[in-house]
Formats: sequence, structure tokens, C-alpha cells
Amino acid sequence: MTDRVHLERDGHVAVIVIDNPPITSATLAFDDAMAKDRAVFQMLRVSREALALRHQFFAERESGKQPALAGVSPRAVQRLLVIGAGTMGSGIAIAALDAGFDVTLLEQDDAALQRGVARIHEHYAGRVAAGKVKAAAAAASEARLRSTTDWTAMAEVDMVIEAVFEDLAVKQEVFRRIDGIARPGAVLASNTSYLDLDAIACATSRPQDVVGLHFFSPANVMRLLEVVRGDKTAPEVMATGLDVARRLRKLPVVTANAFGFVGNRIYSAYRRQCEFMLEEGALPQQVDAALEAFGFAMGPFSVADMSGLDIAWRMRQSQAATRDPAARYVRIPDLLCEAGRLGRKTGAGYYLYDAGGGKSVRQPDPQVQRIIESASVAKDIARRSFSDDEIQRRALLAMVNEAALLLGEGVAQRASDVDVVLVNGYGFPRWEGGPVFWARDRGQEALQSDLDGLAEVGGSGFIRGDLRHVLT
Repeated sequence: MTDRVHLERDGHVAVIVIDNPPITSATLAFDDAMAKDRAVFQMLRVSREALALRHQFFAERESGKQPALAGVSPRAVQRLLVIGAGTMGSGIAIAALDAGFDVTLLEQDDAALQRGVARIHEHYAGRVAAGKVKAAAAAASEARLRSTTDWTAMAEVDMVIEAVFEDLAVKQEVFRRIDGIARPGAVLASNTSYLDLDAIACATSRPQDVVGLHFFSPANVMRLLEVVRGDKTAPEVMATGLDVARRLRKLPVVTANAFGFVGNRIYSAYRRQCEFMLEEGALPQQVDAALEAFGFAMGPFSVADMSGLDIAWRMRQSQAATRDPAARYVRIPDLLCEAGRLGRKTGAGYYLYDAGGGKSVRQPDPQVQRIIESASVAKDIARRSFSDDEIQRRALLAMVNEAALLLGEGVAQRASDVDVVLVNGYGFPRWEGGPVFWARDRGQEALQSDLDGLAEVGGSGFIRGDLRHVLT
């Protein structure tokens, strides 16, 4: 019987299925068994999945290389202060403690501070109970943690990392206070995920010391770290950001300052395209199922419910004054928020959840379908059916087009950096390589034709990227 090899996807994992298992080789002569194993290996070696994994392997090793910083020495950093003891700030503190830094956690009131400290203690207690870390090592990490509500504590540290509410005015006020206290030469880092880093840096008298460090949640688990270069960020501050990232055991990707940087900007284009498809006839559960079948850990609407729909809602509200009135805009997410459906935390978003917003299986909601269908009627859009293939293709094309725009603008340095960000930060299946790998595999002629269709549904606000940035 001839061996047949194919790959099946199970969540994050590509599972190798061999119809005539190699265990049968145990009944063969040694040389025959080795020949059979070699044949199976060769079939796997040249598979598309193997090529994609090798692409991602080398892309990750390339992402941290910065020839422009050759010979630039980072500033010495041992003492870190994290502003904000919420989920993100606590996660950053844990990552820093694990890496051997001395960490001060700063909050505005005692109650919030104690919640953050308790969260850190529970993390280490859980790791010890699970046998993941020795009790002595956990105690040593916690011993390097200091917590305070006294802002003057930052006068003693080498780096300040701001992890407060994602609002420009709030962050600017925080950086004004930092500027008056932090010692000269301290690196001032913002964990902003999409705001203008230069606007934050301008709140200080030393914008050359400001760098973006965009961590991904949970910060003590996720490897990806976008290191954002502001217009006035000094080379040694960029070198320091990269050095700290590596010491934190993160995978750093350098980006220029632009709305959403690399990851959130591409993800926004992806989610926006999925929202277009809702208006045109798809439903959240169909879009999520199609993209999960492609290999994403979660579809975009399940992710939105988990993150909270109000986060993106606030972002859209902040952009409303500058939004192109001719650009296609989908109101469905706004309508859900206006109805109090903010995701899992309220028990309802794109899906229904139990009263506690817990881990129950998501349930489609007829009310959401009515909201979506009413939105289509309001725009006089005739709803139609979608295949899984069309959903996947349009969502990925939106990513590819936005990647081309980012590369053309110089926000991303390398096309392969896009794949590193999407795979390590946004659940893009590793065995598919990333949107750039997917685009190159698809070929220029097919992509150009597909983008014609994407431009048509995108309307007058659609900006087409130059595919040469992605394909070369």
C-alpha cells in the first residue's frame, strides 16, 4: 500500500496524518524502513506548509536586525517603572521581573495598585502550583517588585513604561508629569497601541528620549513587541528599546510612527473588510467559521467580543472628525455598542454569552441578525450569499493591500516583518506563513484581478497599495 501524507489543521496546530503509519516500518528490514521514513520526510519537506514555516523562521530572525543602528550602544537599563497596574501594566511588570529587572509599579490610588500587586502575586502562585517555576525563583522575582502611588519614585529609574488608558489626552498628561520627574537620560516608553507617538512625545521637553513599546496582551506571554520610532527618537533610545525587548525575551519588530503601527493598522483593514461582508449578506458566525477554518485561532467578531467592542468604538469616535465622508463606513459595530452590547463583559456583543460573560460557547443572536439586515436595508444593499473561500480571500486581500500601503509609506521596514507581526500577534496561522507569504504564493496576476474586486466593494474611500512592495 502506498503511503499518503496530508496535513490537517486543528486550532493552532497543523497535524500530520499518514494513512499508512510509519510504525508499520518496524516489521520491515532496517534499510527498507529507513527508506520509507526518508520518502515520507521528503514529501513533507516540499509541502507548502513546510515552506511557510521556514519562511516564518527566517523572517523572525531577520526582524530584529537593524543595520542603521550598527555601532550604536543602548543606554544601561536595570530599573524599570511601569505606570498602570491594570492587566497590561501587570503583565509588563511580570515580563520584566522574569527577565531580572528591578520593577516599580505605579498607580494613582491604593485600591488599583493593590489589585495589580495581587494579580502579580496570583500569577507567580499559579506558576509555582503548576510546577512551572520553583518557589524560590518566584520569591526572588517578587522580591524585585516595588509598588507605590508616589510619582517621585520614577526619579530613580532608568526606563519608564506608560501603560494607561488608550486616550491621547490622558497619555499626554501622564508624559507631562513624567517629564518633570524622570531623571535626565531616562528612556520614556509608551505602550500605545495605535495613537500618535509624536503627539505623546511632544508633551515632554525631551522627545528624543521617547520610544513606543507596543506590548501584546497578555504581555508576559505574547512574544511580539512593536518598537516604534518617533520622528525625534534618538538612535541610542531605539537601540535601548530593542535591547530591553530582547532581554524580555520578546520578538521585536521596528515600525515607524503611524496610526496603528503595523499590526493594528492591518488588523483594522481586515476587520473592516469583514464588516463590509456583513452588510453585503454574511453573518458573524459564518465569517468567523470561515476564517477559523483557514487557521485563525478566532474569527474577527469573536475577537471583538473578547476584547470589548467599546475599545474600537472609542477609536472610531476619535477619528470621526477627520474621516473621509466619501469612505465606506459600516455602522453595525456602533449600533451594537449603542444597544449596550459590548461583548463578553456585558454578556452580549456579536454573540450571546452567559450572564457572567464567561467561557460559555458563543451563541448566534437573532437580534444581531436583525440589526445587520436593517443596516443593509438602510444602505439599499441587496444581501447575497458568501462562500467560505470568498470570505477568506477578501479578508486576506485586505491584509495584503494594507501591507503594501504600509511598506510604501515606510512604516514597515520589510515585507517579511508584516508576516512576523500577524503570525505572532494576531493569530494568523503559522503554517500559512503570513499574508505576504500567502500573496506571493497566489501570484501577481491573480492578486491584481482580486484587488480590482476589492476596490469595487471598497468604494471611493478605498486606497490601493502597490503590490510590488509585497511581491519583491
